[in-house]
Amino acid sequence: MEWVRGEIIGRGSFGTVNLAIPKSNSTQYVVKSAQVSNSFSLKSEKEILSELSIINHPNIVRCLGDSLSLESGTQHYNLFLEYASKGSLADQLKLSGGKFEFSEVKNYTKSILKGLSHLHESGIVHCDIKLQNILVFEDGTAKIADFGLAKKVSNEVGGNQLRGTPLYMSPEIVAGGKVESPADVWALGCAVVEMVTGKPAWEISPESDVSSLLYRIAIGGESPKIPGNLCSEGRDFIEKFGFSEESWCPTWSPVSRQLEEQLVSDRVPNWGDSNDWIIVR
Repeated sequence: MEWVRGEIIGRGSFGTVNLAIPKSNSTQYVVKSAQVSNSFSLKSEKEILSELSIINHPNIVRCLGDSLSLESGTQHYNLFLEYASKGSLADQLKLSGGKFEFSEVKNYTKSILKGLSHLHESGIVHCDIKLQNILVFEDGTAKIADFGLAKKVSNEVGGNQLRGTPLYMSPEIVAGGKVESPADVWALGCAVVEMVTGKPAWEISPESDVSSLLYRIAIGGESPKIPGNLCSEGRDFIEKFGFSEESWCPTWSPVSRQLEEQLVSDRVPNWGDSNDWIIVR
């Protein structure tokens, strides 16, 4: 694969994300690059995506290969991915004025559920579902991306190892529990609240730190705030992700387990076509 490194379009703890311009055709793609000594997460992502590519799923970003390159005397590991011209869901949320219409929330959530269904059926947990890690393509398709923290369920992670972004972490993960697929369901619930309101599911003050948020999630008995302008059907659906405004328990409720079963079997909820389902006008 002959290519030229284009402009930087993102950065991560591993290194940079650039446009990659192929020499042989006009199709742009993305290259995530890291120094070989700091490439563990990218190589882990490549392994996960290679396993998932056995069956290309329309809601999971495609890996196009990898390579090594010598640049400025330093060897780099490069991971090539398909290019999402519309950026992430977080980018789209800003462009939409801070919140999505219900029809958009419905379509994006269905797409993410379908992608997660394929992941979980393959025995993989993403571990970092959030709006920044859902890419939107030119035709409006949403795809799950950024698999650097993903893991196979068979590979037990014990102790107090945390995976993910604090605002999206489930109580089980914060408490050092086993990393399993319900953690992705919880994170998606937080993302749905954010798509509806334009604000994180957890209310945090500017002076608060990560440790105080983690305490609230795992020990404080709090739960993410469900928007007050939802109709009963909207509240019921969001509560199925494992949290409610009235109560919290340290294990997944039967209702959230039911949602997980829907997800794993790819039976996404049928919400109908009415915008009145989610927002009380």
